[in-house]
Amino acid sequence: MLEPSNNAELPAIPGKRYFTIGEVSDLCGVKPHVLRYWEQEFPQLKPVKRRGNRRYYQRQDVLVIRQIRSLLYDQGFTIGGARQRLAGDEAREDVSQSQQIVRQVRGELEDLLKALRR
Repeated sequence: MLEPSNNAELPAIPGKRYFTIGEVSDLCGVKPHVLRYWEQEFPQLKPVKRRGNRRYYQRQDVLVIRQIRSLLYDQGFTIGGARQRLAGDEAREDVSQSQQIVRQVRGELEDLLKALRR
């Protein structure tokens, strides 16, 4: 496992659709067994499983893994704390998207009301 003081800049994520567990391990600076453990602990991690239970991670999965790594190794969160933080981030994104949709619908309704008053 990497010590927080040994965290170097992580490599750029290539423009591929799927990544093997070995590639993700290299991209995120964690060992494959750690990735498999994190899959059990974080419901946000759901790699596609194909023949022989081989895992294929998508770009979004790699980003989530990097976020988990940062929370655990750099910021000192526990597994439970990191899980709560990620769940809170998802909830905030949902609220933000909902607010954006409401603003858009409201604008459209106001435009419609103006058109009807003419």
